[in-house]
Amino acid sequence: MRLNKNLITRYPILTLVIITIVAVISLNLLGKNTIALWVGVITVLLVIGLTAIDMIKSIMRGIFGLDILALVAMIATLAVGEYVAALIIVLMLSGGEALEDYAERRASKELTSLLDKTPQIAHRLVSTAGGIDDGERIEDIDITKVNVDDILIVRPSEIVPVDGILMTEEASLDESSITGESLPVSKRSGEEVFSGVLNGNQAIKIMALRISADSQFQQIIKLVEQAQKSKAPTVRLADRFAVPFTIVSLLIAGIAWAIAGDPLRFAQVLVLATPCPLLIAAPVAFLGGLSRAAKTGVVIKGGSVVEKLARVQSAAFDKTGTLTRGEPELVKVMPQNGFHEDELLLLVASAEQYSSHVLAEGIRKAAIEQGHALLSATEASEQATNGVIAYIDGREIVVGKLAYIQKFASEAERVELAAGELAAYAAIDGLYAGAIVLSDKVRVGAAPLIEWLKTQNISNIMMVTGDSKQTATSIARMLNIQEVHSELLPQDKVDLVHAMQPKPVLMVGDGVNDAPVLAAADVGIAMGARGSTAAGEAADAVILQDSIAKVADAVHISKHTLRIALQAIWIGIIMSIGLMLIATTGMIPAVVGAFMQEVVDLVAILYALRTLNGKPLELNKISRQPLKV
Repeated sequence: MRLNKNLITRYPILTLVIITIVAVISLNLLGKNTIALWVGVITVLLVIGLTAIDMIKSIMRGIFGLDILALVAMIATLAVGEYVAALIIVLMLSGGEALEDYAERRASKELTSLLDKTPQIAHRLVSTAGGIDDGERIEDIDITKVNVDDILIVRPSEIVPVDGILMTEEASLDESSITGESLPVSKRSGEEVFSGVLNGNQAIKIMALRISADSQFQQIIKLVEQAQKSKAPTVRLADRFAVPFTIVSLLIAGIAWAIAGDPLRFAQVLVLATPCPLLIAAPVAFLGGLSRAAKTGVVIKGGSVVEKLARVQSAAFDKTGTLTRGEPELVKVMPQNGFHEDELLLLVASAEQYSSHVLAEGIRKAAIEQGHALLSATEASEQATNGVIAYIDGREIVVGKLAYIQKFASEAERVELAAGELAAYAAIDGLYAGAIVLSDKVRVGAAPLIEWLKTQNISNIMMVTGDSKQTATSIARMLNIQEVHSELLPQDKVDLVHAMQPKPVLMVGDGVNDAPVLAAADVGIAMGARGSTAAGEAADAVILQDSIAKVADAVHISKHTLRIALQAIWIGIIMSIGLMLIATTGMIPAVVGAFMQEVVDLVAILYALRTLNGKPLELNKISRQPLKV
């Protein structure tokens, strides 16, 4: 008999029981009944000892589980010589625990490690003065070996390894993973640069301000770890039925013993009282729910998360990349000095082909969607953090920030912008041509999601973001979210969610800056399709598709799963109690009772498998309340 090594390592008790049952059957067939008896008894006694130790530890933590009833049933069946029935109880007990563990592992197997996103290497600038090659060279060192005041080079599109002071004249940095700001941030020489932010398309030089362990990114990771450790341990759903079910079972068995005057009757009743339906039905139901959620694009990390999601009463949302797309889109074209909208958009988009700025992609996309065929430049160059110059059809096209454009067209003026908007200015042949305004749009499905959550007993919904108050308030009004907290640091978000009532609290986010609050919330959901690995690791569930509507799917499936799990448990309890009452008459021998209990298990399992299917949620059909603008 060959057994998988992983099975033996992960589920040693289950493996031992399977081997024992095979050995007992084989020995009995060979006529060695006494040896078979002792093999079975020793295994059951070993499991009784281990179960007793675990039970005592749980009771010391104030948790009364189904192990109590299983322990009494195993001892009772052994005491009256029904070791085969005891083995069957052990098999179902260890099988249920293994199934629950398997569900947890399957739920999280597709998630990557937090450390995948952590910078590992830094490029240190070292002086070679006095050597053969007089000057400087770059050496790659482990990030932990960076010292304060070291001069580091951060190459284009690399993550800044440690907090530092910018030594390059200017830099364009993507801070969305730290602050939640969707647009690139310009930094000037002497300003502080945080670790974990993404450099633009120009290599920059920084002087290390802190060592790796003290830098911003590592501090966020520490916050995540602290938040995870602060979470209270979860009590299994089935364990909540433990005390009443145990009391009822022991009463029935005790009364049967007293009436019959035979301890065998006590064992016959308790065999049918074993908590197998409770231990197996719930994990099977949750496994079905986890599988169904995964098919819709949501990975939920275990049955306990499903239960908490089903009971959520408050919800908090990050803004950028969560409620909004995190991708600036065209709002309007504002031509000046005789230029037309189509002409301005075409020329600017054509020039932006040679820019790596986040606004450039939005402008190019808008022009293509409007049917423009972008033009090629005979010459083009980009000034990092400022703009791009392109020569197209003999015309000089300059696109960029206002201060940069004013060097080519002094009459350029700032345009009025609404919250969340940003403008790209343009000069053509030395003449101010106008501005193109873009904005980070609300995600499709965000508004129906908020309205649907309000129908699901989720009474408190708020936005928590690092963005400016004006931008956050504008988006919140569009989504009918009444409570808004802006300009927050990661720890501020954690504090707000901890204080949020009523509980359980759901938090949805996407960036590295959201990782601590995702870990601290009762249930954290990460937008994994575009979000950071840190957020995915810290969260309890990860949305694999770029759709905020999947939050509703996660809650909907969790509610359906919990309902089916509870129903399956009650079916098992009612059938078990019915059979126990019959067993009080002595009509059901212990071994027969153990096998009849398997029939109860089968019925409960088949019912629990209903969580694999269910009516899909059509969020787009949710009627919306009028927006409060």
